[in-house]
Amino acid sequence: MISEHIFNIAAICWMLSGLLIFGVLFKITAPYGKFISNKWGAMVSNRMGWIVMEAPPLLLFSYFFFWGNNYQNLVCMVIYLLWMMHYLNRDLIFPFRTKTSGKKMPLAIMLFAIIFNTFNAFFNGYFLGFFADYSVSWFLDPRFIIGFIVFVSGFAINIFADNVLFKIRKNSNDYQIPYGGIYKYISCPNYFGEILEWTGFAMMSWSLAGLSFCVWTIVNLLPRAFANHKWYKQHFPEYPANRKALIPFLF
Repeated sequence: MISEHIFNIAAICWMLSGLLIFGVLFKITAPYGKFISNKWGAMVSNRMGWIVMEAPPLLLFSYFFFWGNNYQNLVCMVIYLLWMMHYLNRDLIFPFRTKTSGKKMPLAIMLFAIIFNTFNAFFNGYFLGFFADYSVSWFLDPRFIIGFIVFVSGFAINIFADNVLFKIRKNSNDYQIPYGGIYKYISCPNYFGEILEWTGFAMMSWSLAGLSFCVWTIVNLLPRAFANHKWYKQHFPEYPANRKALIPFLF
């Protein structure tokens, strides 16, 4: 068993490594989706790649959580179930709802995502399984209450945004401008929702593990959101000028 001191140092190092590459991701856009490129080498099925790369947060997170004794802790179990709610959707529902037949993704992207997801699954699963120490009163703590509201709000935004895109892709093979709901204000409500989810998760768990995942989520999705926003403006002259990339009314 890893000591909590060593674990926390490792979580801090993981978080700092994300901050170190933050600037790089503004210059290198991951080549999947509308930015797909075969310059990254071998390609794999988009659906298969997605399922494989999103599997560690389901499997490894559960393994580390149930390896410890905290599955008997009610607060830990609720936080575990919220995590699983997100990843059951991302790994086992989302790839079968999206129109992805015949599409590919670079094998390298799948492998990078596996590494990223493995680290996050380890840190958060291990923390919840071994180090978390919540009493039932934590449910009434403002950090848990606010975190829960933020997480669920982010999940709802994420699902809504996906549904809008699914509807567009169901009726056309071409990219179109999405409309409705929070799309009125930002180009990437799916990313905004996911950032809210893991911000809420970090508050609920009140842990370095949760914070590191939140930081890495922002590191990954903020540059991607700016790239998407720029792409839409370049390809659609009529694109709404008042839309921001990621955060309503701000940027």
